Amino acid sequence: MSVALLTLIVSNCLVSFKAFEDITFFRKYEFHIGSIRAGEHLRMITSAFLHVDIAHLAFNMLTLYFFAPVVILQFGSPVFFLIYFGSLLSGSLFTLQFHKNEYHYRAVGASGAVTGILYCAILLQPDKSLYLFFIPIPIPAYVFGITYLLYSIYGMKSRTDHIGHTAHFGGAVGGYALTLFQYPQLIQENTLMVVLLAIPILILLVLVKTGKL
Repeated sequence: MSVALLTLIVSNCLVSFKAFEDITFFRKYEFHIGSIRAGEHLRMITSAFLHVDIAHLAFNMLTLYFFAPVVILQFGSPVFFLIYFGSLLSGSLFTLQFHKNEYHYRAVGASGAVTGILYCAILLQPDKSLYLFFIPIPIPAYVFGITYLLYSIYGMKSRTDHIGHTAHFGGAVGGYALTLFQYPQLIQENTLMVVLLAIPILILLVLVKTGKL
């Protein structure tokens, strides 16, 4: 495990465990629309180091653990950090934009940043096979990425659960854009995959433009 990856996992664990035991600490640094619009913009970053419970923390850190090495191997630790925090901010900005009038809206978790790393890894290795515990057959990474974002759009539209789908989608967009910025050759080397992975993003833009989301 690289120092960069270990640093992020340890930081998330330390901050989250502190918040598990201190509700005042949790409330002070969580993503909260009302507080952010009142000027507490640091929450857009600190909230990504908080988690609801151990299961939430473990899921995000395991996903990061499995996909971060692909990004680090390709780009090195500095760019890995850039994509992680760029995706984190992208997820927070998407959430702020989509829920800007919901002053009560709250959220925590590294999901936006982790989804950005996940999408970056998928762009770099689209044919990599993923094994999900509830599906006994391998799934191509690009199929998972497209399906995941389409599900996120559905979740953003239906709002039938308490998952931060907007942050997931925003993080994926950040990871997608930053990956192509760092490695523009992908557009020529694997044009089909770049286009396929952009489809959910285009669908979201159309839904927003037509007022259906």
